[in-house]
Amino acid sequence: MSTQPLIPAQRPAPAEERIRTERARADQPLHIAMIGQKGLPATYGGVEHHVEELGARLAARGHRVDVYCRASYGTSQEHTYRGMHLCGTWTVGTKHLDAIGHSVASSLSTVGDPPDIVHYHALGPVLAAPLVRALSPRSRVVVTVHGLDHERAKWGPTARRVLGLGHWMSARVPHATVVVSKELESHYADAFDRHCCYIPNGVDEPVPRPADEIVRRWGLRTGEYALFVGRLVPEKAPDLLIRAYRRVPGDMPLVIAGDSSFTDDYVARLREEAGADPRVRMCGYVYGDALAELYSNAAVFVQPSLLEGMPLTMLEAASYGVPVLASDIAPHREIAGDCAAAAHFVPAGDEQALARRLTDLLANPDELGARELCRHVLGTFRWEAAAAALERLYLSLVPAASYDAARSRGERHEIPLHGHVGEHVVGGAGGHDGDGTREKPRADSAVQRASR
Repeated sequence: MSTQPLIPAQRPAPAEERIRTERARADQPLHIAMIGQKGLPATYGGVEHHVEELGARLAARGHRVDVYCRASYGTSQEHTYRGMHLCGTWTVGTKHLDAIGHSVASSLSTVGDPPDIVHYHALGPVLAAPLVRALSPRSRVVVTVHGLDHERAKWGPTARRVLGLGHWMSARVPHATVVVSKELESHYADAFDRHCCYIPNGVDEPVPRPADEIVRRWGLRTGEYALFVGRLVPEKAPDLLIRAYRRVPGDMPLVIAGDSSFTDDYVARLREEAGADPRVRMCGYVYGDALAELYSNAAVFVQPSLLEGMPLTMLEAASYGVPVLASDIAPHREIAGDCAAAAHFVPAGDEQALARRLTDLLANPDELGARELCRHVLGTFRWEAAAAALERLYLSLVPAASYDAARSRGERHEIPLHGHVGEHVVGGAGGHDGDGTREKPRADSAVQRASR
């Protein structure tokens, strides 16, 4: 099925012309706008952490990174954070209008000083992308798909239809579509015949912390609690976990570190269920050193999700060397990779299987498997490699980008003479060259190429 962009992408200049143009603009960094995240500094939410980690590294590479923050997040005026410019813009702080209202306002804010790259995050915000395509033709539009938001249970029928439009637009409007998992990459190829650039989430090697604050606040002891971290939304299935934990013998606590994401009614029901088991600790959102302590001292980390993109919390838990028990869905299997035996999986939605495996792991922690999974995650999913891959993509999209500036840092940034970065085809925003013919994608991912 042909997937030509809603607003046709410009055909790339011939290779020789592109090289001459890039050399003429050496030492001029890119101007990048990030739209779709709630704000920074990141507290809860994978999108916010993703933008913070990649944006900070792009800023350290010499680029100007503007991060548009929602006024409801607490950013009331422009300031800087980790080298990024934080730009507060208005929004309508309701469940259904928060993301799209802010994205429209942020997109219009870029028109006066058009960035080289306008990068949207998630399916709701990309609904505003046609504004940039129409009003700022020199800007290149990128979207990162963090998950299939229109399939999330917290949305009603109307919101799902609107997000379904965003899903459709994410394959047709941007100059490039980035996905964070192989499952999403396959989905876009099957649903839209769309080549995407695969750039997964990452982690940094953590510094384990002894139990201190978590002892004082929640009475927790090292190696004597199970841990869930994440937004309390139906697709992450914390309700399933709380019910399964009733079947687990013993007195070890179950720590639920998370809270509402426009899901107050669901969270109220969770708290009611948790009240029936005195071992369940509803801790709310936990950040910073306290979260590091929770990861460092847990007996097992549990990720029972029904739907995910590329869960940062599972990556983070594995990076701390915590035994991981997860639902058997493709993004979780992707994290484990060749070390699937080092993680522990149960069928998604199976309460009894989850209870049995939790009972086993709490009684017999798999420390050897946890160390193996830790080595695999730290060797495979790194923020620095993801930032390098994203910079490569940006440079390929903007003909006059600062190629020589990147080279001056001693990095190898090949000019993609055939319009490829990883598995993304630059020439046609729908995975076609400018003349409508299909090019064969390269087999290696952008992260693999960037890390060579």
